Amino acid sequence: MAAAAAAAEAHWSTRPKPPGSGLSKTHPPEPTPEPETETETETKTETKTERETVNNAAAIVSPTADVQPAGAIATSTSSTDVNSALGDLISSPLFYVTFGVAAAVALVQVLERSGVENAEFGLSALPIVLLTAISKTEFGAGLAKSIEDRRPELEAERARVERERAAARATMPAHYGPTRRKFLPDGFGYPFPEHLDGTLCGDAGFDPLGLASGSPGDLDRYRELELLHGRWAMLGVVGAAVPEALARFGGLELGEPVWWKVGAAKLNSPDLALDYLGLGGFHIAGSSGLAVIAACQLVLMGGPEYARKVGIDSLVPVGVYLPGDRDYPGGAPFDPFGVSADAAVFERQKVAEMKHGRLAMVAMLGCFAQAWATGVGPVENLTETWEKLRAFL
Repeated sequence: MAAAAAAAEAHWSTRPKPPGSGLSKTHPPEPTPEPETETETETKTETKTERETVNNAAAIVSPTADVQPAGAIATSTSSTDVNSALGDLISSPLFYVTFGVAAAVALVQVLERSGVENAEFGLSALPIVLLTAISKTEFGAGLAKSIEDRRPELEAERARVERERAAARATMPAHYGPTRRKFLPDGFGYPFPEHLDGTLCGDAGFDPLGLASGSPGDLDRYRELELLHGRWAMLGVVGAAVPEALARFGGLELGEPVWWKVGAAKLNSPDLALDYLGLGGFHIAGSSGLAVIAACQLVLMGGPEYARKVGIDSLVPVGVYLPGDRDYPGGAPFDPFGVSADAAVFERQKVAEMKHGRLAMVAMLGCFAQAWATGVGPVENLTETWEKLRAFL
C-alpha cells in the first residue's frame, strides 16, 4: 500500500500542468517538515480539488471502461439514476394497481352517487391523458431533455448490460446455442430449421411448416406474436380459473364466476354487478353494461398497445428511459423489483416466460374445448373428474 501510494504521488507530482491551474509542474520534496502557512494550506486544498475534478472527468469520459485511472470514481447507471422519481411513479404498474385502482373505485362510487353515468369510461382514459398532458408541459419537456442529454451514457450502460447477458447465455448450453434442448432428440435425424439457431430464448427448433424461414423480419414478427399470445393466455387462464375457484371453495359472491358465461350474464341482466376478488363495490366497469365494459377495455388497452408499437422510447416524453427492447422493455415500470439486474436470472426468466406462455396457450385452448364439450367451468370440470377418479381407485 505504501509503495502504491508513493508511486501515485510521484505520478501526480510530475503530471503536465492543466491550463489555468496556477500549480507548478513539479512538486519538489521539502528537506525538513515545517509548519504549514495559510497559503500552503490553500494550495493543498486546491490541488486536492483539482485532482478530484480530473478523476471525475476521466470517469465520465470512459463510463464503461474495465480499468479506470487510479483514484477515479466508478460510475454506474441504475434504474434509480436513470429515471426521475416522478417518472417512475407515474409510469409504474404498481402505482396503478394500488393507489390508481383504489382511487378509481372510490371516484366511480362518488360519481355514481352523484348521478353521473358511465363515469368509468372517461376514467379509464385518465392514465393516458395524464401522461400525455405531462409530456406537453414545460416540466415534461425538461424530463425528456434530461433523457436526451444523458442518452450516450444510458446507451453505453445498455450495451454493457447486453454484454453481460450475452455472456450469461453462453453459460446456459441447455437453453441457448446448438446444444440446447430440442423438441426431438438429435438421434431422430430430424432436419431442424436453419433459421432457428438457438439465439432466441425457448428455441426448441420447432417450425415444421417453415413459417419463419423467410426474411429475419418474419422470425421477429412471429416471436413477437408468440410472446403476446403467451402473455394473454397466462392472464386468461388465471382469469378463467380463479373467480370460479373463489366462488366454489371460498364462498364468495362474484355475480357470475364462470368465465364464458360472464358476457351472456351481463347481456341478459344489465343490472348484474361483477365484483372482483369477492369484495362488494370493488368494481370499476363491472356495474355497467356490456358495451361500456368493452369500451373501457378498448381504451385501457390503447395506451399499452401504442407504447408497445413505439418501443423503448415510448416513455421518454415523461422522463423514463427503458433500457431493454420491444419484447422486454425493462426499466422500473416493467421491472419494479429489479429482478433483471442479474444477467443470468434475466436470461432464465426469459426462457421460463416462454415456456409458461406456451403451456398457458395450450391450457386456454383446453378451457375453450371443455366449455364447448361439457358446458361447465374449468374448475367444476376438474373437480368432477377428480371425484370420478377417486371413486374408480
